[in-house]
Amino acid sequence: MRLSRRGDIPPFVVMEMSKAAFEMQRAGRRVFHMEVGQPSTRAPVLARQAAAKALDEDLLAYTDAHGIPPLRKRISRFYAERYGVSVPADRIIATTGSSAAFVLTFLAAFDAGARVAIAAPAYPCYRNVLGAVDVEVVPIPVGPETHYQVTPQLLESVGPLAGVMVASPSNPTGSIIDDAAMKALAGYCAAAGITLISDEIYHGLEYAAPAVTAAAYDENAIVINSFSKYFSMTGWRIGWMIAPPAFVRPIEKLAQNLFISPPTISQIAATAAFEASEELDGHVARYRENRQIVLAGLPDLGVTTFAPPDGAFYVYADVSHLTGDSVQFCKDLLDATGVAVTPGVDFDRERGHTSIRISYARDPATVAEAMRLMAEFSRR
Repeated sequence: MRLSRRGDIPPFVVMEMSKAAFEMQRAGRRVFHMEVGQPSTRAPVLARQAAAKALDEDLLAYTDAHGIPPLRKRISRFYAERYGVSVPADRIIATTGSSAAFVLTFLAAFDAGARVAIAAPAYPCYRNVLGAVDVEVVPIPVGPETHYQVTPQLLESVGPLAGVMVASPSNPTGSIIDDAAMKALAGYCAAAGITLISDEIYHGLEYAAPAVTAAAYDENAIVINSFSKYFSMTGWRIGWMIAPPAFVRPIEKLAQNLFISPPTISQIAATAAFEASEELDGHVARYRENRQIVLAGLPDLGVTTFAPPDGAFYVYADVSHLTGDSVQFCKDLLDATGVAVTPGVDFDRERGHTSIRISYARDPATVAEAMRLMAEFSRR
């Protein structure tokens, strides 16, 4: 039997670490899940109430491939209220999580062999999914000199590009593209004919200045967002994208054939989730507390170099004083302490051997105890 080479992509290492952690947990060990970027809070009360009502009263049949009108209209209103940006509902497409939005975007925007730039470090599924659809991934090493984000100058240095994928706040670094930088990046991409794809799934999780949307600067930018992070709805598998006018119909046709429609009950719950800002902002306050716990604990690990955690719920830290093999380090840490973190090679194949990502999406007591155990381990 012959297998397609499209399936011959690297694993999503964080999920491999999570699998090992849950196996340890099932064996009776206490495990501290600092590896997965998943809120430990439930979906908002209003979302759950809307879902319960729909279970009792709604057929929950297929919807339009691009989503139910109430959700798309509510997302359009969200952009007007939060960002002061007018985004027509007919350019908004509900998706089965942001993951489906990435697949739809890459298929609609790029032919096989197209060159698409991503930052290094970056969310590994960008690289892996682009590779699976035969797009050439162009990793651009970034660091403190550019706030761990790509810039027009860096894009210029790698030759002709069909597209660039950015994330703000970023996974794994938490860095944010500020207003001036986003404006410059969008302007450069528009002038150069480069498709700008902006992953904004961590919007709402910011600790200083709020993140800005690429939709404010170029209607031809593709914006992807999700209910997984700020809205605390990971398992509901519901997200959205803003498509340029010319992309709306092609993406709709791809969605019809690949997914039929996003989960109906999730769309109903997500529409209601927009009214739960008070509850959701309470989660952000907890992440802010957790962020301070992690930052205060890093010196006890001997960590002095890390990306600026402006948003999301991660710290991407340099542990070169502890290891030159981040995968083995994370395995040893898990085995010795029950603390699960993610090796940097998941995000940066070339330079991630001496970095780890710590997720602080848990409750403060768990985060504090995990940091204490990591400090003990680092002194062995």
